[in-house]
Amino acid sequence: MKAVAALIGVLLAIVFLSGCAQPPAKTEIKIGVLVDLSGPLTTYGTDIKNTLMIAEEDLNNYLKAKGLPYTVKFYVEDTKVDPKVTLEKVQSLYAKGINLIVGPMGSGEVRNVKDFVTANKIIIISPSSTALPKLLGVTKPEEKKFIFRFVALDDLQTDAILAELKELGIKAVVITHIGNAWGKGLNDVIKPKLDKEGIVVKASIEYPDPPPADFSPYIAKIEESVDELMKQFSVNEIAVIAFTYEELATMLAQTKSGSKALDTIWLGCDGTATSAKLLEVCDKSNKVKVLSTLFESKGKAYSELEKKYKAKGYGKAPYQYAMNAYDAAWVLVLSYVEVVKEKGKYDADAMAAKIPMVTEKYSKGEYGVETVSGYIKLNEWNDRASGDFALYYIKDCSWRVAGIWDSVSNKINWQEKLK
Repeated sequence: MKAVAALIGVLLAIVFLSGCAQPPAKTEIKIGVLVDLSGPLTTYGTDIKNTLMIAEEDLNNYLKAKGLPYTVKFYVEDTKVDPKVTLEKVQSLYAKGINLIVGPMGSGEVRNVKDFVTANKIIIISPSSTALPKLLGVTKPEEKKFIFRFVALDDLQTDAILAELKELGIKAVVITHIGNAWGKGLNDVIKPKLDKEGIVVKASIEYPDPPPADFSPYIAKIEESVDELMKQFSVNEIAVIAFTYEELATMLAQTKSGSKALDTIWLGCDGTATSAKLLEVCDKSNKVKVLSTLFESKGKAYSELEKKYKAKGYGKAPYQYAMNAYDAAWVLVLSYVEVVKEKGKYDADAMAAKIPMVTEKYSKGEYGVETVSGYIKLNEWNDRASGDFALYYIKDCSWRVAGIWDSVSNKINWQEKLK
């Protein structure tokens, strides 16, 4: 009996010790990533994906250093910036138990997933959707409870574009835009501002989403409108405003070299700024300059991210959207940790309420880390309400910074004069 008792004691000790040797299980924080990897925003989508791979490493190192029982894993999906595909991807991620998402990129995508993410309490933070809330189909802030955006909206961007037009002495414009919530929104927001300033809008030419392979019917309308304006204004007083994605490269490529439309300056936006595809047609884009606004804000942690980005072989530096996505990932993880600590489990409603508070604390460096995209101030709609715009243009087949539009003073600090 003594031998049996001793054996039982030994076995219990082994079980106990083996149990003690096992580290506590870590919870995987699953975050979906909805980006365009094969459509009209491929340049920016790939950049976001690459930058979030750095974020995944940084977050896991942070959680380990803090002794927190979590790991972070990103699940990347290609949406082609197609609203229908995006909804399918959201539904697929949700079926896998993923209810935190960085993305999607386009406002049309956000609008199309709005009902599903709201009904299922999925938190999304878009790094690049800029349409006004009403164009997403929401009429009051509570309808957008689970939808956050970490980029300045089109109302601010159109102020920057208006400042460009005024300082360049533009008196008449032709607008072309993609027929989605984002393109229509920019068009609708800027037109009253142009009217107020006495700038003539000769035509507003919409093309379908997804973009056509053949732009010739729309190019013909642009050319016809420019020809009409040249009867009244000099070429230096006319501009083409393009609220497009990277398909602007196709549009310019299909415009004949002798077209008078190419004698005017073209003003792009955040859908075209720093686009690699536009450099592929630099014989045309050099000529029209493609002066494009891009929300631009850098935080204290930017230089460290830039070093890691270069070391990974991703390129010279991440674009702004990728920086916004990096910060969005940090906010999601930090918010998740705080919610579980307070509630004992994940709670979507608590998460939605927690994110604005965590965003402010993160922006102030209270977690021991700094932002890469600068201070993030959210308004009542959970949209970013802070930041300036860089004005990029193409010269010698490369993107250069012409100046910075200051949102506080509504002035452009020019670094290079275009005219």
